[in-house]
Amino acid sequence: CTACLSRSMMLRCFSRSLVIPKELCFRVRRIGVLSTSFELTDEAIFTDEHQTLRSSLRKLIDQHINPYVDEWEEAKSFPAHRVFKKLGEAGFLGVTKPPEYGGLGLDFSFSAAVAEELGHITCGAIPMAIGVQADMATPALTRFGSDELKRQFLAPSIAGDVVACLGVSEVGAGSDVAGIKTTARPSSTGDDLIINGGKMWTTSGAQADWMCLLANTREGEPHRNKSLICLPMDTKGVTISRKIDKLGMHASDTVEVVLQDVRVPKTNIIGEEGKGFLYQMLQFQEERMCATALVFRPLQRLIDQTVEYTRNRKAFGQSILDNQVVHFRLAELQAELEALRSLHYRCVGMYVNGKDVTPLASMAKLKGGRLARELTDAVLQYWGGMG
Repeated sequence: CTACLSRSMMLRCFSRSLVIPKELCFRVRRIGVLSTSFELTDEAIFTDEHQTLRSSLRKLIDQHINPYVDEWEEAKSFPAHRVFKKLGEAGFLGVTKPPEYGGLGLDFSFSAAVAEELGHITCGAIPMAIGVQADMATPALTRFGSDELKRQFLAPSIAGDVVACLGVSEVGAGSDVAGIKTTARPSSTGDDLIINGGKMWTTSGAQADWMCLLANTREGEPHRNKSLICLPMDTKGVTISRKIDKLGMHASDTVEVVLQDVRVPKTNIIGEEGKGFLYQMLQFQEERMCATALVFRPLQRLIDQTVEYTRNRKAFGQSILDNQVVHFRLAELQAELEALRSLHYRCVGMYVNGKDVTPLASMAKLKGGRLARELTDAVLQYWGGMG
């Protein structure tokens, strides 16, 4: 019956000693529900090419990133230019970007596969910084920027020669993007923009060479008066006022940026003037999908490590894992993770096919953020003092 099958599925996930009733064995094997280990190519949107790309990235991570994570976390910074250059040389910073600017020219499913593999990095800070470079600061420039701007800012970002950051959030405008106060007004000659204001919680800001900046370029309705601007961070008037100390993500620097009478050419506007809010909303979609993909590997790693620990840890004459409440809770968390993965893959598949996935991408990011907190807290309880 369904109830017996469900119970057998949950138990077998985490116990090598359980014997499945013989009459269920064939059926269970046929539908493939006993294993929590899946290959990327088991999913309809992925192919052997996606798997090859991920394998290459995993080798790079194992050689050039993971051995140094603890050191960088303690130092509260990582050498972004060095790491990004390694990634750029291998093509991982421009997976979906046009070949004429150094990208691989692949569809977004490959970017999603790369984002998921970035979860192999044993901290959250560095994948976040890589995500900013590849999927947050550059999508709008890629889609709407002039050839001149792409050659000046996009091509070196893809190559890993420069570090990019995104300037959207402000002290009084985080989720309320329309409420930003930073201005970029025309100069007296009309050839330049004079920028005043500031940006908050800027990832990679201390090391960044340029910023994709959202600013108000005119008065008027808040969804139609903004523009995205390519801002070199060494421009006079750009100041890093402070580095923000965070609860986690230590290796990734996060800063507050002050902009005072910063002058840039008006030609640094990405696409059409006044459409920055729209461009940023479109840019957010890829950011949300990549942010969701980043949690799969770390959360699966937490479940697997907890299973192993509770199997070996003995208390009151039996392993912790032999307690049904532990068994069932871990199975429930695995089910939640797989449900999130399915939602994400559906979202990616629709996006590749040209669909508007704004609601689904937002739902997946919401679920991913909540599950990251819930799962981490839940498994921590089973480690006791070792946690």
